[in-house]
Amino acid sequence: MAGAYDASLPGVPDWLNKGDNAWQLTSATLVGLQSMPGLVILYASIVKKKWAVNSAFMALYAFAAVLLCWVLLCYKMAFGDELLPFWGRGGPAFDQGYLKGQAKIPETVRKFGNGTTEKEATMPYFPMATLVYFQFTFAAITTILVAGSVLGRMNIKAWMAFVPLWLIFSYTVGAYSLWGGGFLYHWGVIDYSGGYVIHLSSGVAGFVAAYWVGPRPQADRERFPPNNVLLMLAGAGLLWMGWSGFNGGAPYAANLTSSIAVLNTNLSAATSLLVWTCLDVIFFGKPSVIGAIQGMVTGLAGVTPGAGLIQTWAAIIIGIFSGSIPWASMMIIHKKSTLLQQVDDTLAVFYTHAVAGVLGGLLTGLFAHPDLCVLLLPVPNTNGAFYGGNGGKQFLKQLVGAAFITVWNVVSTTLILLAIKIFIPLRMAEEELGIGDDAAHGEEAYALWGDGEKFDATRHETQMQQFERDQEAAHPSYVHGARGVTIVL
Repeated sequence: MAGAYDASLPGVPDWLNKGDNAWQLTSATLVGLQSMPGLVILYASIVKKKWAVNSAFMALYAFAAVLLCWVLLCYKMAFGDELLPFWGRGGPAFDQGYLKGQAKIPETVRKFGNGTTEKEATMPYFPMATLVYFQFTFAAITTILVAGSVLGRMNIKAWMAFVPLWLIFSYTVGAYSLWGGGFLYHWGVIDYSGGYVIHLSSGVAGFVAAYWVGPRPQADRERFPPNNVLLMLAGAGLLWMGWSGFNGGAPYAANLTSSIAVLNTNLSAATSLLVWTCLDVIFFGKPSVIGAIQGMVTGLAGVTPGAGLIQTWAAIIIGIFSGSIPWASMMIIHKKSTLLQQVDDTLAVFYTHAVAGVLGGLLTGLFAHPDLCVLLLPVPNTNGAFYGGNGGKQFLKQLVGAAFITVWNVVSTTLILLAIKIFIPLRMAEEELGIGDDAAHGEEAYALWGDGEKFDATRHETQMQQFERDQEAAHPSYVHGARGVTIVL
């Protein structure tokens, strides 16, 4: 019998590592499950009942639309050959010859000043098809996170136009600049698995989108209770567990870095959740499920920029800061700022993702350990400020990287929405906002009597009268109305 790597097996080239490929496909599936169904369930249950279908559909549509755009054009814009220092040259990624070949990110090659190669391009030991799909799941969840800021009022047609445009003109720029071999990658800005590319960009873009779309009706802003708290926990659970693939898959291999990243990811999330919950108890007298979920998310977003590059005690510290600083920004600074209150960020994506992402990126600039950095990062002698050397410069690089992603998303998101606004209203009509899902989709989330069905007084009265006549015929002593505990024998 042929062995697992026998040369006669056409589906197993000599460069393929089955363990790495299996882990990468598993990681991609875990990240995909964070969006579909994780965020679909979370969005559907965390909003007011009349917006459950619309919120779930926005996430569902984004997941499907991003995949098609990704293979048609956007993968190569993020991970292909250079067009500009911050943007790749777009093109399709669906030719079988291309997808069967060994994965490669061509612009990650580093050269000395004399032109000789310092570091070869990143070439994981799995097929290009695996890399294309893995990176798609990151692009999809980033776009879905933006939706969290505009739930409950954005015109669904405007959202359908926004998704591909934002993917092309915003997400691919950040991904190429930091991961695909762009200028921030070669300069040495650390973004291990998306603190800037995903969380900062989605938080800033969501905040900008919330400004341009406008606020929810005042009644919804004042009272917006979740329609299903238990289902909300199910969505949050998928999000948390899926993060093991999110950060564990970033090294493109089942190696030491991925193991450390998975442990640090879960530890930071748990610490942040507990810190957020304790702050809720101290200041509001009781813990809340929504608060715990927000603390979980900030812990996950905060550790993402350096999950595989920091020691585990540093992950705990990041969890403490991630559970407290975003909490303070949301509960204290937001309530005291007139400007922040004017922007209706439905799920507080700016605080839970942008603030946490920047915080994690800066803390990575302090805590990145040199022995862990050398296992993964392309720039030699990289480490956090606490370990001396070039650490001070690294912290400044983290600031510059955050500033670039922030400015680009403010400008690109604004221009995209203003362009869409020329053809499609960004916000639903007031009448539709009062109705919700039924106006937007002709569907409602729960088919409960009195909600999913209109009461037909004539039909129900006729049925009751028929029932009473049948009872009188069978039991002459039958009396109309409630009878308490009296039983007609």
